[in-house]
Amino acid sequence: MRVNFYTLGCKVNQNETGALAQLFESNGYTVVEAGEEADVYVVNSCTVTNFGDQKSRKWLRRQKREHPQAVTVLTGCYPQAFPEEAAAIREADVVTGSGNRRAILQDVEKVLHGEQERVVDIRPHHKGEAFEELPMDKFADHTRAFVKVEDGCNRQCAYCVIPRARGPVRSRSEASILEELHRLAGAGYREVVLTAISLPSYGSDTGTDLAELVEHAAAVPGIERIRLGSLDPDMLTESAIRRLAAVPQLCPQFHLSLQSGCSKTLRAMRRPYTTEQYADIARRLREAFAPTPVSLTTDVIVGFPGETEEDFEESLRFVLSQRFLKVHVFPYSRRSGTPAFDFPDQIPEHEKEARSRRMNRAVEAVRAEEAAAMQGWRTPVLLETPLSQTLFTGYTPQYLPVYVSAPGHRSGDIVPVILGEWDGQHCHAALAPCENG
Repeated sequence: MRVNFYTLGCKVNQNETGALAQLFESNGYTVVEAGEEADVYVVNSCTVTNFGDQKSRKWLRRQKREHPQAVTVLTGCYPQAFPEEAAAIREADVVTGSGNRRAILQDVEKVLHGEQERVVDIRPHHKGEAFEELPMDKFADHTRAFVKVEDGCNRQCAYCVIPRARGPVRSRSEASILEELHRLAGAGYREVVLTAISLPSYGSDTGTDLAELVEHAAAVPGIERIRLGSLDPDMLTESAIRRLAAVPQLCPQFHLSLQSGCSKTLRAMRRPYTTEQYADIARRLREAFAPTPVSLTTDVIVGFPGETEEDFEESLRFVLSQRFLKVHVFPYSRRSGTPAFDFPDQIPEHEKEARSRRMNRAVEAVRAEEAAAMQGWRTPVLLETPLSQTLFTGYTPQYLPVYVSAPGHRSGDIVPVILGEWDGQHCHAALAPCENG
C-alpha cells in the first residue's frame, strides 16, 4: 500500500506528519511524493486562518476527483477546532483531529478493508490528558532534527484558534525526550530544535521547566547545537535566561514572539505584556549571552482590528528599534471562532496589505544591515542542502543563512567559516583557516 502526505502549517505539524509517515512505514506502507499514485492521501491541516481550511478542502476535493478509489484523510487542527464542519466534508473518507494520532492507521484500514464506509474519529481534548508520544528518528533534510516536547496552549489571545485546536498544555516526559535525543545523536544528527505549541510552558504541568530540559539535552553525547522554537517573552524569567545562557550548546538565536510593537494593540490582542516589557526581556537576553552576539527573530501582525495609522507607525518604530535579524510580517486574517473576528473597526484588506508591504520593506533593510555588520566574523556553520559537490547552504548559530564552498565535507558537518557579503537572501562565506595555523 502507498500513502501520500500533504502538510500545512507549523514545524509541529511537519514533525507530526513525519511521525505519522514512520507509523505507516512500520506497518508496511510506502510513503510516496506528491504526484505519485497512492492508495491513501492524508492532509495534515492547519487552521490558523480560514485560508488554511480552504486549502485542505481544495486538496481533498482534487484527490477524490483524481483518485476516486483511494482513501482520503483529513486530520490535524482543522477538524479538532471545527469538528462538525470538518465531519461534513464528504470528500474525506476518514476525519480525525489533533489528538490520538496513532488511531489514524486503524481508521484508514477500516475503510480500506471495507469494514466501514467512512470514519469520523475526532476526540475532544480534556484537562489532564497526557502528551501523545510520536517519536521521530529521521528527517527530510538529514541535518537538523526537530523534537516535539510539548503540545497545547493555555492562553486566550483574541486572534488565535490554536487553544481550541490543540487543547491544554501537555508536556512530554523528559526521559522520553532524552531517549529520543540519544537515538538522534546516534543517527548522526548534531543539531536539534526543540519545538512545541507553547514552548516556554514546558514542564508547567509536570513540575519541571524548559531551562532544565535544555541543560539535560546538552549533556547528550553528540548533540552539539540546540535551538528553541517560538518563545513568549513574558514567560522567560530572569533565572531561566541565566540558566539558558550558561549552556554552550544553545544557539544564541531566539524567536521571541511580538505580534505588535504597539502596546495598545497588544492589549486588544490580549497579549500579556507591553512593548516596554518586551524590550526589557530582549535586553536581558542580549546581556546574559554577552560577549556572544544574540540574534532575535519574531512575528508581527499588521492591520489588527482598531489599529490606526498612528498605531501602525508606533509598531513599525518599535520593530525597527529591536534590530531583528528576521521578521515574519502577516496581515491580520479574520478567523472565525476567535473573539477578534467580531471586533469593530476591521481594517480593509487593501490597507492591511499596504501596511504589510511597508513593514516588510523596512525590516528587510534592517536584516541587510545586520547581515552586513557580521561580515568578517569567524563562526561555525552547519552544512545543510548541497547545491553541488562542494557548495552548500547552511546556518550560523545566530541563524544567518549562508552559501559556502566546502570541498571534502558533506551535509551535517559543522565547519568554521568567515562571513562575507550579503546578497539579500544569503551571506556568501568562505571556509576559515585552522586557528592553529
